[in-house]
Amino acid sequence: MTPPEITPTVEGPDERDPDELLDEIERRRTLRGPALVAVAAVGITFSLFQLWIAARGFVFELTLPVVGRYRLTALAQLQVRAIHVTFALVMAFLLFPGSTGDGFLVRRLARGATAVDERLGEGVPARGLAAARDAASRAFVDGDTDRVTASDVGLIALAMLPMAYYATRYREVTDVIRVRGLGGAGTLGEVYPALEPLAVGPLANWPLAYLLGVLAVLLVLEATRRSLGLLLMSLVAAFMVYGRYGFLIPRDAPVVGLLSIRELRWDQLVQNLWYTIEGILGLPVGVSVRFIYIFILFGAFLEMSGAGKWFIDLAYTITGTRKGGPAKASVVSSGFMGMLSGSSVGNTVTTGALTIPLMKRSGYSPEFAGAVESSVSSGGQILPPVMGAAAFLIVEFTGTPFRDVIIAATIPAVMFFFGMWVMVHFEAAKHGIGGLPRAELLDIGPHMRHGWFYLVPLGLLLYYIVFARLSIGRAGWFTIIATVALVSAVAAYNEETGSYLGGAIAAALGAVVASLYLTGTTPLGLLAGEGGSGLSIGAALGAAAGSLGVVVIGVSVLFLLIRPRGDAPLLELDDDVYDAAAWFDGTVGREVASTRAGSFLTFVLKSLDNGARTATVIVIAVAAAGVIPGIINITGLGGSLRALILDVSGGSLVLLLVLAGVASVVVGMGMPTTVMYIIIIVLLGPTIPEFGIAILAAHLFVLYLGLMADVTPPVAVAAYAAAGIAKSDPFETGKLAFMLSLNKILVPFAFVFAPGILLLRGGDTLGGSAVITRADVLDLGFFVPEVIVPVVAVFAGVYGLGVAIIGYYRTHVGRGGRLLLGSSAVLLSIPSMLLLPAQGALATAGIAVSLDTLTADLLMRAAGGVLFASLLVRNYRRATNEGGRGSDADLETA
Repeated sequence: MTPPEITPTVEGPDERDPDELLDEIERRRTLRGPALVAVAAVGITFSLFQLWIAARGFVFELTLPVVGRYRLTALAQLQVRAIHVTFALVMAFLLFPGSTGDGFLVRRLARGATAVDERLGEGVPARGLAAARDAASRAFVDGDTDRVTASDVGLIALAMLPMAYYATRYREVTDVIRVRGLGGAGTLGEVYPALEPLAVGPLANWPLAYLLGVLAVLLVLEATRRSLGLLLMSLVAAFMVYGRYGFLIPRDAPVVGLLSIRELRWDQLVQNLWYTIEGILGLPVGVSVRFIYIFILFGAFLEMSGAGKWFIDLAYTITGTRKGGPAKASVVSSGFMGMLSGSSVGNTVTTGALTIPLMKRSGYSPEFAGAVESSVSSGGQILPPVMGAAAFLIVEFTGTPFRDVIIAATIPAVMFFFGMWVMVHFEAAKHGIGGLPRAELLDIGPHMRHGWFYLVPLGLLLYYIVFARLSIGRAGWFTIIATVALVSAVAAYNEETGSYLGGAIAAALGAVVASLYLTGTTPLGLLAGEGGSGLSIGAALGAAAGSLGVVVIGVSVLFLLIRPRGDAPLLELDDDVYDAAAWFDGTVGREVASTRAGSFLTFVLKSLDNGARTATVIVIAVAAAGVIPGIINITGLGGSLRALILDVSGGSLVLLLVLAGVASVVVGMGMPTTVMYIIIIVLLGPTIPEFGIAILAAHLFVLYLGLMADVTPPVAVAAYAAAGIAKSDPFETGKLAFMLSLNKILVPFAFVFAPGILLLRGGDTLGGSAVITRADVLDLGFFVPEVIVPVVAVFAGVYGLGVAIIGYYRTHVGRGGRLLLGSSAVLLSIPSMLLLPAQGALATAGIAVSLDTLTADLLMRAAGGVLFASLLVRNYRRATNEGGRGSDADLETA
């Protein structure tokens, strides 16, 4: 852990609990008592449901002793997705208030009520009206964001109805609605005869499936408004309105006539949005069910295990004494934590609560400290092997294996964090900012011995995905089991039990091997009546190795049950786990959760709960965003959009990329990265590969540029969160964060034009590509100019851009020098951005010449390299001649 001697010297927001600050930023409730227990119960159930899906699929069956296998139910794909969204709706209505009393509508109603009070005076009618107003306020308004209102309970009850219909009447969805539409579905009395007395009004005249579909769509819109804001809800609602009334746009109108569509009825739209895999329950929600949730849960387990604290301390131990050490530690630790959390704002708040005060203490300005933290935190979503939720959408949209995605994303991610490292180093050199005293930091040897096992889950994840090539869901499931097994073993281990624990695990594993060898099944399988011919010794060992995690958990839990109050010297879970344990013990009035056995159980439950809380916003986001491709598909708008985009870009790839980049930043402002990605890819994705761009490169390009929105004023949500901790000017922090993040613009433009940076080699099909193989590496005619040269050049360009942004290399760099360094970065990294427009200009002038060739590319990079080197040499000589600022201390390497 970071030693207690290092304490923030500033006061104010950075001393607040990070979780409370994050709840305030994300407009979450801070619940206590029964409401908190209810949220935890729903969240844990949600996570257990998703764990079952990852481990066993859509079939729910149990293996019982003597009885054997007992099947509970088997769900279809749409049913699972509907349950997934319903869980998220319930969590959203519990976690996010519908109104805090400061909205436009509530203020208008309050003014109207005041006027009525003035007219009525103080009589009985006035008192009755005041009582009614107070009751309505209690039912709908949560001013202190600390209680669940009656309206929330009502919405939760309503959210269960569409899911219940899917669960009980799925045959009607498949056999009737898909064939005859919603008009052929039955009314309430026809579907549920026992409820015939309730069939009055619309329930008697309208198909029940249609009413429940409308209800589901409206509930998703309300959950979107609560958890993600009015902007996204309005955008999604606008697409729905367009799907219904877009036919009114005149087809012969200039430009906008392309947006005219055929006339659709509301029931057609509702059917598409709720009863097919093209709307709310479409591909994005499917990705959430299969991939996103399980990896969010893995991140929660790893964070609650204490790995987050351990990695932050490791970053400080390695970099803390260097020039600008606290900022460099922030680059390393925030990148790792951002990879786990997948949230720019969440990572900025939780990690920044520690790193920002230390950066300020060491001498960085508050604005720079906040800018660094927000910039690297937003970059965590591009860092393999976990990355953010959008990475799994890339897998599904492109059909690319996740293994290939993380391989392709590795070098660009390293480039971005390298650029951040360069900038914080030169900012430190510019202002003479040193590191922390070694006495205030942990020794790396004991620190590694104390927590080396935190590296095991990440290593296993890489093995499962890259080498074993398991599916994403299976890899996530096995890695979660490994994480729980490690924590259980650490909780059960101490000097007294260590040898017995290891022996018991070995004996249990031996029993599993023997059972598999003799009977072909595990000891638990034998109890359930399974068994048959035995396996070979090799097959038995292989099958037993797959059960190692379960064996370790079983044996360790047995040790914990036998001695629940023993010592656990290596167990150092996240503070949230210990806080939850202390709360439970305080509630029951005895020490239960604070024992080592209780701490392990609390760790598991808290991880399940935190995973659900984190995933709720993502699930609501992808459900809402699924409306947009659903409307585009049913209206046939895609072809018109393609024609409009090509018309606006004039057939210019450079202009199309610039438009896509600007659109990604603008759309991403105030929206989750997943929503931005879905919107941009649906609108622009099909067009970019037509210019010969690798499909994976195009999708990663959108992801990189979309992340810029988190640090781009005037929204810059991550930068403004960091400013709250740093007590700095929000807008200045946002501007500086944008400047520090310019690598997230340079790097994606570079790999779009040079896919070798992504370790991709173009295929024969339009936009096709594949990860390079050993044969490609040995093909020096390809590998050197297409991979080595661009990679080295972009690293040099990132370095030069960092110097240009900071304005310091050994000594001060003037405005002209910074402009030239920026130009050299462009020449080194993206020469095609200059060659293609020049080629187009010459073609306009009637000169047909091809400039975008490999030779021209290499010459431009060489020119950029010469300019880059000459500028650095000039500054080196200036620093040597000046002395003072060019002293040996300032020449210390990063």
